[in-house]
Amino acid sequence: MFKYLSFLSVLLSGFSAKAQFSDTTNYHVIYNSTGSVNRARDGNSYLLNNSLRFEIKKRAIALNASNSWVYGRSNNALINNDYSSSVDFNLYKAIPHAYYWGLANYNTSYSLKINSQLLAGGGIAYSFLDKPNTYLNVSDGILYDLSDINTSETARELYHTYRNSLRLQFHFLINNLITIDSGNFLQNSLTRKNDYIIRSTFGLGFKLNNWLNLNSSLSYNKISRTQSENLLLTYGLRLEKYF
Repeated sequence: MFKYLSFLSVLLSGFSAKAQFSDTTNYHVIYNSTGSVNRARDGNSYLLNNSLRFEIKKRAIALNASNSWVYGRSNNALINNDYSSSVDFNLYKAIPHAYYWGLANYNTSYSLKINSQLLAGGGIAYSFLDKPNTYLNVSDGILYDLSDINTSETARELYHTYRNSLRLQFHFLINNLITIDSGNFLQNSLTRKNDYIIRSTFGLGFKLNNWLNLNSSLSYNKISRTQSENLLLTYGLRLEKYF
């Protein structure tokens, strides 16, 4: 049973139905499912990571909605139960290589001690490189943070603050075989010293043929106010289809 689940999780990991936007392709749905199951003499553990993303893109605006859920247990103890849902948009004006953005994001995270968190705001982004195979983008803006967190095993706090949200994002396709992707966020409170959020992802993929890729992803998250962090490594196969 566990051998079958392990094979199935690797087969499904990184599954993606992806469309390359063009003048006639305005809708995009992406589903990713990764996971691992480990059965050993000293105990059992498993981790499931699922995400769904829907994108609409027109000439002057792009709208995205995404949901993700990470769930894991080790020796019958809960280690991850992290959910995130967000809606964001990009508004393209007559500014070369720049656009305005806005978002609303809701999170809960057992591993980061977040009972609930709402982030909402907007800003501006600029692309230093913007080609099909090379992309480098920096954005900055202001977010309102309304959070319910556990600051210790027995203390719970409801608070709000404004944050500066700085993001660095890049994508590289090398020789049409190797893909490198990364998104990195630093979100400092404007009013609270030593209150910051770090979110970073790094992905590496190898194209096996036109529709099959072998890829891996490393994700790191840290919340200074709860003194919590997590590190997730996933790997497997990604199925792609352009239409």
